Amino acid sequence: MPPKGKGAKGGKGAKGGKGAASGGEDTDKKEKAQKGGTAVKVRHILCEKHGKCMEAMEKLKAGVRFSEVASQYSEDKARQGGDLGWMTRGSMVGPFQDAAFALPVSSMDKPIYTDPPVKTKFGYHIIMVEGKK
Repeated sequence: MPPKGKGAKGGKGAKGGKGAASGGEDTDKKEKAQKGGTAVKVRHILCEKHGKCMEAMEKLKAGVRFSEVASQYSEDKARQGGDLGWMTRGSMVGPFQDAAFALPVSSMDKPIYTDPPVKTKFGYHIIMVEGKK
């Protein structure tokens, strides 16, 4: 039986999306072994200030499309909906990379993103992954 105390705060968004994907680790390891690295198709929202990032997070939780929130809030070159394209292992800063490879693949209409945001030297990132290879 799942623990009741943990997911009680989430209310609406508690569909078991984050913690449920524990069985997929084995296949990830096999993929990494091929050609020494994998790539992820990443979108993100980058904000210098934590407060602004949390505003963007609220919009996402309210159901606003990830690309729209990224266009409004993101403070980097990925303003076109936050799309960074395919990023390979080693081409991203440490905490961003760890978070990106840990996330399951999700879609724009039902994004699974980093909550809380990931802090790097560039600021705070809300990250979602659209594909893996």
